[in-house]
Amino acid sequence: MKLNSTILLTLTLLTLMLGAGSVSAFWGFTLGSAALEGVSTPDSRPTNKFANSKVNSSQQVGVMMLKEEEILKMVKARIEGKTKTAKKRKSRKNKQQEQKKKTSFTKQEEKLQAGFPIKAESEGVSLSVQSSRFSGGALELQVKMQNQGSDTARFLYTFLDVTDDKGRTLSASTEGLPAELPPEGPIYTGRVIVPTPLLDGVKKISLTLTDYPAQKLRLAIPNIPVER
Repeated sequence: MKLNSTILLTLTLLTLMLGAGSVSAFWGFTLGSAALEGVSTPDSRPTNKFANSKVNSSQQVGVMMLKEEEILKMVKARIEGKTKTAKKRKSRKNKQQEQKKKTSFTKQEEKLQAGFPIKAESEGVSLSVQSSRFSGGALELQVKMQNQGSDTARFLYTFLDVTDDKGRTLSASTEGLPAELPPEGPIYTGRVIVPTPLLDGVKKISLTLTDYPAQKLRLAIPNIPVER
């Protein structure tokens, strides 16, 4: 009888222990599941990580390049705009200066300085000095040329001979005078320029011009007054 009681007690204890263990395991599983809700398993596959990283990197680079291109376009447009504006201003300034020169010569011609114009003619080709003035450290003679003959007249102005009233040859340059005068052509206007230091004590100068290379014409204008 005592033995049966012992066995019954042992079985009862084992049943209680198993029941307690099962309850503890179930309760632990329930708490663990609740704690892990919303937590996903990290993607440990290296291929996916590399692909995702590459896509994100490409998207970021694309956005940065687009912004940079837009900035470069804006900067380029501004630079080109400023360059065009500067060129327009320079062109406008040059035109204004040229117009001032023409206006100055026109006014000077209208006043008709005493002793002017002085004209020479040969074979239908004429050369006339309309006026003279000192400007910018030089004597400027405004001259006109025209060919009313039947043949083209050609000139090389390095052969223009300029002398003073003492017979000395003076260095001179020309502006605006044509290399060729067509027959029955228009009037051409230009300048003969003599540096002022060469005219110290000079009261009159003379011009002599021949055509080149034929040298059939001789245009000579003596005693051009030099007034300061």
